[in-house]
Amino acid sequence: MSDTIKNRYDFVFLFDVKDGNPNGDPDQVNLPRADAEDQHGLVTDVCIKRKVRNYVMLKEELKSPYDIFIRQDNILAPIIDSVPGNKPQDRQKKLCEDYYDIRTFGAVLSVGEKGAGTVRGPVQFTFSRSEDRIYQADHSITRCAVTTEKEAKDQEKREHASTFGRKSTVPYALYRMHGFISAMDAEKTGFSEKDLELLWESILNAFEHDRAAARGEMRPRKLIAFKHDSHLGNARSGDLFDRISIKKNIDLPRRWEDYEVSLNKEKLPKGIELIEIL
Repeated sequence: MSDTIKNRYDFVFLFDVKDGNPNGDPDQVNLPRADAEDQHGLVTDVCIKRKVRNYVMLKEELKSPYDIFIRQDNILAPIIDSVPGNKPQDRQKKLCEDYYDIRTFGAVLSVGEKGAGTVRGPVQFTFSRSEDRIYQADHSITRCAVTTEKEAKDQEKREHASTFGRKSTVPYALYRMHGFISAMDAEKTGFSEKDLELLWESILNAFEHDRAAARGEMRPRKLIAFKHDSHLGNARSGDLFDRISIKKNIDLPRRWEDYEVSLNKEKLPKGIELIEIL
């Protein structure tokens, strides 16, 4: 595609959660994910990618070239086998053209009878990590109904039958995610300037269309991008990320205002443009 992005980007995304579980761990009875050693909260990259995919699905209604490959009820092998082309690279090119998430995040397409190789996506996210240790609050809840007749009979002696359950939340946490966008990989998948704008929009609006009682209140707080004026880049991403520092004003932060975010704009490396998207 002629309009594929020509610039490398590195970005920082800050978001917070209040009285919710931003990303449950199925191996830990769905407790909020946390670093086992220091108890800082974690949100996986695939969790945020899922929200991006869902937003694109809602906005573009699964129409090409903004269809979504990794979604509920999709059976992947038959989709790959149905794509025309005698060579894997031909089928891969067609899949990148039709599916937004393939040309954005990449995909393993080496399944089915034909297969289409593997696509390395130009957009990559890190795990999001909370600025401070999180407290995993565990709440007992009840439901004024039972699931089976057996449960009802077991509770006949009670005045009202009910079912007990649990809900885990984080009282408050501010999370930081780093992202990378490669112009070199974008050239291979066809990731365009329009795709980039949709990515920013999806990140900022993903929480608005992903509400659930268990997730509490989740809000985007900052989205800051460093745009390089070249394909390969003009500075190391780590040095750019170090320009964004976060300091808490109280011992137990419970709101966004309890943190101070500082952005060092002085003496940016040559060829770097700082963009405050949010």
